[in-house]
Amino acid sequence: MSARKMRLVADNIRGKDVATALDILRFSKREGAYWLEKVLLSAISNWEQKTGEDAAEYDLYIKKLLVDEGPFLKRFRPAPHGRAHRIRKRTNHVTIVLENRVALEAAEDMVTYEEEE
Repeated sequence: MSARKMRLVADNIRGKDVATALDILRFSKREGAYWLEKVLLSAISNWEQKTGEDAAEYDLYIKKLLVDEGPFLKRFRPAPHGRAHRIRKRTNHVTIVLENRVALEAAEDMVTYEEEE
């Protein structure tokens, strides 16, 4: 799938919390929503493995979501008069960064406390 088609879906969930993003992706009719849902579930699982915590207890949100172009798969299709036309099957790379709002707010509180002294 081309990166442009995937970006149309990615723009809908960028900056949202994880539960809302999953709901948006599950009820979207675009094909890119299916693939982004799989990537988001994988990112949540990776966050759980890395931290050793359960994601349901934390307020995770999508901090960064990038969709870049990948390599083309070049194929040929028959054309009239014995010719061949090149077909470029586009691919993309998706990067999702999750952040915990609770930890972020606690870090901000610590910074303001240090400033008051």
